[in-house]
Amino acid sequence: MRRASLLIALLLCGGLAQADDCVVLLHGLMRSSSSMNTMQRELDAAGFLTANIDYPSRDHTVEELAGPAIEDGLAACRGYESTERIHFVGHSLGGILVRQYLSENGIPELGRVVMLGPPNQGSAAVDEMEDVPGFDWLNGPAGRQLGKGEGSVPLALGPADFELGVIAGNRTIDPITSTVLENPDDGRVSVEDTKLDGMADFVVVEHSHAFMMRMQKPIELTIEFLQTGSF
Repeated sequence: MRRASLLIALLLCGGLAQADDCVVLLHGLMRSSSSMNTMQRELDAAGFLTANIDYPSRDHTVEELAGPAIEDGLAACRGYESTERIHFVGHSLGGILVRQYLSENGIPELGRVVMLGPPNQGSAAVDEMEDVPGFDWLNGPAGRQLGKGEGSVPLALGPADFELGVIAGNRTIDPITSTVLENPDDGRVSVEDTKLDGMADFVVVEHSHAFMMRMQKPIELTIEFLQTGSF
């Protein structure tokens, strides 16, 4: 029923995506490509080609992760003979990998980018928790780079010079990290810190960081932005 409703909505607002549009999906920290499976299925149903990329988020720095992950996605999309435009959908760290890659590389076929819960201005939760025992084991080198202090990768990157839509969450299931975040927040990053200069559109949804990429409303908004350039 959900998928049928989404398909009807897409038809009313201009139809399904063209088969020459491919979307690279990038999961967040401590996740795997399976966390983006629901998003991938809905993108497939909407007519997009997709490439759901798995990468070892806890094993390397942002700089070391970005190249292989993005290039795996590009190779997969370019493997479809009909691909003309390549979009990106990144949850959390996945969005920062896109920014890191584009700061040093061009993508001739680049289309639109959607980021869900990205710590574009860093996360205060990282700065507060980074000295807690087990932080590095859980989050790896990239996790330590997502704060707001010295060594912050998001703060070292420039504004968006690509077509970007940001989806922020304002619900939390983690009261501990939320105590150090500016309200409203999604349990990992404040709504304000998801924003990025140069973004084309911005929207807030009533979901937590952990699950927003699996929820129907964020998925519908993602598809809408990829098709139209706005939410």
